[in-house]
Amino acid sequence: MTLPFNEASLVKDIVNIFPKSSDLFKRNRIDFCCGGNRPLAEAAAEREINIQDFMAELTGLYEKNASIPEDMEVWTDSDSVILVNHIKEKYHRTLEEELGLLSPYITKVAKVHGDRHPELLKVYDLFYELKKDLLEHTEKEEESVFPLLLQLENADAQKRGEIVNHIRELEKEHDHAGSILKELRNITSDFVPPLDACGTYRLVYKRLEMLEEHTFMHVHLENNILFPRYIEATA
Repeated sequence: MTLPFNEASLVKDIVNIFPKSSDLFKRNRIDFCCGGNRPLAEAAAEREINIQDFMAELTGLYEKNASIPEDMEVWTDSDSVILVNHIKEKYHRTLEEELGLLSPYITKVAKVHGDRHPELLKVYDLFYELKKDLLEHTEKEEESVFPLLLQLENADAQKRGEIVNHIRELEKEHDHAGSILKELRNITSDFVPPLDACGTYRLVYKRLEMLEEHTFMHVHLENNILFPRYIEATA
């Protein structure tokens, strides 16, 4: 089977072609959203990952999933209106729900176990910073930025410049969210709970890892698929 990507392919392009690869990138802590605009070989070298071993695993994953239809419409070929609605429904609504549901567990675990595991106090602070930032971010996107993007075809030069400025601001917010998630992963030792962790403690770590995955895919759709359409249009 001929692969549609190789070591020189950009990480973000590999995820566009083969979305399931995001699982492998995440497991190896290779950033495919904010840092996805670089060759796979370079990203692997930074993480001190053997590129031959990684390509072998990526090839096996691709061959295993090659017969499974993927939802490519919302990745690369969709109309922007469809893509924006997909981001809002699959990512914004789900994010809002999960942040609300996870909050009391974060608070409980920090309160009950924080004395013996002080890293949980840091997890508490980071989570609530992330929650605040993400909720403000998604609200801004839906109330102002997304409508501006979808009006681009009828925008004058000044409005086009304003749109790009908004996009750059959103990208900076994505970077900040990514840095918080990275710190959460580091402080939790890759979301691996200690041996004495209770069920709720373990649940918190698992759901934080799922939140990380969800946020990375969310950012990838915006940074690498949606936003470039408008930046290129104003060039």
